[in-house]
Amino acid sequence: MTNIAFDVRRDDLRQTRMATGVIDEAAEVAAGRAVLAIDRFALTANNITYAAFGDQMSYWAFFPAGDGYGRIPVWGFADVVASGVEGLAVGERIYGYFPMASHLVVEPVKLSPKRFVDGAAHRRELPPVYNSYDRVSADPGDARARENAQMILKPLVMTSFLIADFLDDNGFFGARQVLVSSASSKTSLGLGFCLGRLGANGIRSVGLTSPGNRAFVESVGYFDAVATYDAIASLDPAVPTAYVDMAGSADILTKVHQHFGDNLVHSCRVGGTHWEGLAGRMDLPGARPKFFFAPAQIQKRHGDWGPGGLEQRFSGAWEALTGSVGTWLEVREGQGASAVETAYRDTLEGRVPPHAGLVLSLHP
Repeated sequence: MTNIAFDVRRDDLRQTRMATGVIDEAAEVAAGRAVLAIDRFALTANNITYAAFGDQMSYWAFFPAGDGYGRIPVWGFADVVASGVEGLAVGERIYGYFPMASHLVVEPVKLSPKRFVDGAAHRRELPPVYNSYDRVSADPGDARARENAQMILKPLVMTSFLIADFLDDNGFFGARQVLVSSASSKTSLGLGFCLGRLGANGIRSVGLTSPGNRAFVESVGYFDAVATYDAIASLDPAVPTAYVDMAGSADILTKVHQHFGDNLVHSCRVGGTHWEGLAGRMDLPGARPKFFFAPAQIQKRHGDWGPGGLEQRFSGAWEALTGSVGTWLEVREGQGASAVETAYRDTLEGRVPPHAGLVLSLHP
């Protein structure tokens, strides 16, 4: 069996290659592993963030490529095509965290009717949330007709939900408004939606975006207000503000901190959609920028809410959101190496319109 993988240079995201390798199915089965054929996966600006922070946050460690290259993690669906694991059958459909590739070999442990964990040695010290794979047959709610929205949005909206929950859990650090950059990105839109569900707290959400995307963000309607990057100075600097930085831009981060000064009560770094101008450590007025680490909030809420508590609360937000995405999300599908290459370059260079959701496959 031939595996095809799309790799990028870890130190230059514009350099790419298609790498091929051979998977010995019989040997993997004999070793108690399973081979998954990655059917389809989504590609969004969030995956560019994975690459931009690949070394800093260990995203490259999940699917090592070697020779200075990395495999960007994506979310998608796969089918079991060979299995040496008792209870995991050929033909089962799996949802989870994959490389941009045609196949993945996993070492399933902690097998339950709903999921399993990849127990591969190189993944054991990585955040467990990324190592867990759902057995789709165990969840009739995840019918194939809903796979596109699940791949494109669900992982992002989980991050959105956790950010909103983190801010709420901390009393919004005393803020009266939350300012969110890259407001047209799907994670930011999800955050706007989740913040709206916390509207009883009286917190105003403001989406920051480019002039070209302003009309789109306003039309979706998830934020209380929308402002463009060139209008940051028009925002009221006296309002205690929490900033959620999805862009990662040093220039935007500096402008926000300098404008609000001491009234910037929390600065939360999340994404890197503006990956070429990423902010490093800087001495800025206001709260010191801190990275948001979703697995830490997941772990905290598992302790606070007990088994199933987080999943139940997120499910409510997810179901509510999916009721509205049909008005703005357009799914665009592509198959084969050329389509994946084109989609990656368009996403990297910011050429994918915000209403589009890319679903890809390296199978021809």
